[in-house]
Parts: sequence; structure tokens; C-alpha cells
Amino acid sequence: MTDSIYLPWTERYRPHSLKEVIGQKEIVEKLQAFVKEKNLTNMIFAGPAGTGKTTSAIALARDLYGEDWKSFMLELNASDERGIDVVRGKIKDFARSIPISGVPFKIIFLDEADALTPEAQQALRRTMEIFSSNVRFILNANYSSRIIEPIQSRCALFRFKPLSRDEAKEMITHIAGKEHLKLDEDAVNALTEISEGDMRKSINILQSISLLKKNISDEDIYKTAALAKPEDIDKMIDTALQGNFMKSREHLDNLLLEYGMDGEDILIQIYKEIMRREIPEEMKVKLADRIGEYSFRISEGAHERIQLEALLAFLAMIGPNIAKE
Repeated sequence: MTDSIYLPWTERYRPHSLKEVIGQKEIVEKLQAFVKEKNLTNMIFAGPAGTGKTTSAIALARDLYGEDWKSFMLELNASDERGIDVVRGKIKDFARSIPISGVPFKIIFLDEADALTPEAQQALRRTMEIFSSNVRFILNANYSSRIIEPIQSRCALFRFKPLSRDEAKEMITHIAGKEHLKLDEDAVNALTEISEGDMRKSINILQSISLLKKNISDEDIYKTAALAKPEDIDKMIDTALQGNFMKSREHLDNLLLEYGMDGEDILIQIYKEIMRREIPEEMKVKLADRIGEYSFRISEGAHERIQLEALLAFLAMIGPNIAKE
């Protein structure tokens, strides 16, 4: 068996039981009720990445079957195996056998089920009907709307929300303590801000930094995530709004060189900082519209440096109007 010391932290600190899952309280309570009754319905776990969907499914299986849970749960990633042959082959072969346990059904967990082709989903719908007596399906999806309606109607939908800042801080503090890391308050706040409720992202950033140092600052967090500190973005925006285009362009150079950021990331951070500011709503509307336009241009292949400088030029032009209001 692989020693846990060699596992990625996202696996090392994966909860082994539903009672250990942080966040998603209402969903966890419903799943615990299923475990108590030893009965399940087909389910769709939908929501953003890193919010505990896969973790909850595995914890549910552990609570139902104990240490032999892997014998009674088939886990497939639908983004890798998304064709109809997978449904007709692996899924049907697993579904045909009768479980030998105190629980009268097995579980088929389809990760990224929204990546299944429409044909594969139609075949899956029929498989769910045929083997309903001895198999329960858990479909994991970022976008439940991409799963066909006949499957949705056969499943209970559980929507996972991004973890709150307090929940994320609880988990970060727990892992830091276990790994003998020291994070100041600014570092914890930076990590929760960057991850936006994606716990997997927080843990991966923390593990990357821990390889080099044990005392971690917010600057370490931003550099590892290849994102600029909010004050650096603020400084660039303020300089542009004061009409000093060339100076704001120098700040942009520093961001690109020091943090290695791409245009989309810088645009997203500019957008966040502008939305936090106390400026007239009419100006926020204009700025949001303009940032959206530049983001679209970059995604379509326009030169990101030119688009970013065009945004700074726009800020320099409207700066006097904002100052008046």
C-alpha cells in the first residue's frame, strides 16, 4: 500500500467519512440519512470545482461499505471515457454482478458526467433502468444542464456551493498545523481570496509552497498562484485614473515580468478591484462593459498586451470624469 506521505495533499487530507466533510452541511445531512437507511437514489452532484463533490461520493461509499468500499464502487472519469462503448462495456459489466454485502446495491460514480456524449447519455439512461435493482448511479458534473433531461428526471439533484471563507480557513489552518507550517493572517486571507471556495486549489498552492519554506506570507501565496497582490493592481489602476498612462504601463510591465501573469488573469483582477471601489455605478457599468470587450478580444486571439494597454488608456481618459463625480 502506498504510504500516505507520498500522496498529494488533496488525497492525504480527503475525509474518510461524511462526518469529516467540511461545508455542504445540508447535503451531508441528507447523505448521512441515506447511509442510515442503507438506501440510495440515483444522484447528480453539481457545482463548481473543488467544493467536495468527489469527496462526498467517496465518503458516502466508505460509510456504506467500510474498508472494502472499492469493491462495491466503480469510479470512472467521463471526460476520458466519454463514448457509448464505455457505457456498453465497463458500466454494464460492473452493473450485472450482484453485490455480496450488507448493502443490496453497488455504486457507479461517473466523474465529469457532463462530458459524456449525447449518445452515451442515452445508453446510460437505459442502463439505469435495467439495473435499477442492484446499482445506484452518482453523476458528478460542473454543469447539470449538460445532462439530458431523461437522466436528470431519474436523479436527485444536489447542488454544491463554493466553501465559505470561514470553512476554507478552517481547512487551511488544519492542514497547516498537520504539516507544521506557519501562515500569517494575511497569507490565509490571500489563499481564501485566490481560491474563491475551491478547496482543491488552496491545498495545491499550499503544498507547492511548503516544498521551499515553512513560514508562508501572502506574497508567497500570490507568487505561487502567479497572481498579483491586490495593492499592485490598485497602484496600476490609480496611476491610470490619474491620467499617467506611461507610468501605469510601467506597472503593467512589472506585473507581467514579476508574476508571469497572462492577460486574462490581469483583466480578472482589474475587474475585481474596480468592483470593490466606491465609484459611481454608471462608471462601473462602463468599465465592466469595456473589460468584457477586451476579455472577449483576447479570447478570440487578439494581442493581449495591446488590449491591456488599451484598457489602461481608457482608464486614463475617463479618470477626470470619475474624479469630478
